[in-house]
Amino acid sequence: MSTPLPPLPRPGERTGEPELLQLGFTGDEPCLRADAARNRARLLDAAARLIAEHGAAGVTMEAVAAAANVGKGTVFRRFGDRTGLLTALLDHSEQKMQAAFLTGPPPLGPGATPAERLRAFGITMLRRCVDEMDLLLAAEAGPDRRYSVPAFRVHHSHLMLLLRQAAPDADHDLLAHTFLGYLNPVLVNHLTRQCGAPLARLERGWTDLVDRVTAA
Repeated sequence: MSTPLPPLPRPGERTGEPELLQLGFTGDEPCLRADAARNRARLLDAAARLIAEHGAAGVTMEAVAAAANVGKGTVFRRFGDRTGLLTALLDHSEQKMQAAFLTGPPPLGPGATPAERLRAFGITMLRRCVDEMDLLLAAEAGPDRRYSVPAFRVHHSHLMLLLRQAAPDADHDLLAHTFLGYLNPVLVNHLTRQCGAPLARLERGWTDLVDRVTAA
């Protein structure tokens, strides 16, 4: 007989919201000069436009510099390389998402019921997946890192907190992983782009999943 798998670690006993984390190395942000901060914002805006128009493959350091009307050297000095630029762009988007569900208005933020917040979280994540699909796929971590990425840990902790309140008897750790699997960009890409499923169908499926779990 095979050796039984060890039990999953018990979820932490924290009762507060998870703390906002960053993906990239932006610890120097408060010290940026005003002109450097403006250049960084222009570069990120330009990169976001290029991804929206041409996909992540169309984002090069040269293209971003031209779109932002700055020298190519400015892009390299600020982000180091293309990977650093994509990481900073994803970090910017992720921070906005985290701020929305940690401190923003309901139903995504505090003030709504746990079930309402779960519904809003999934629908917001699905729409973000569709809007930023190429960037999210380009930044998708390999299987050895996928579940240790800071953003994933924040999302998982947030869902566990809401599930503890909405479904007290559930295995909140495993259920949070199940919910996040539904929202994985690779799956959303397969369903929407390869299978032609409309976003509205995925949103209805998410709402049905939340309602079934929280009703039980």
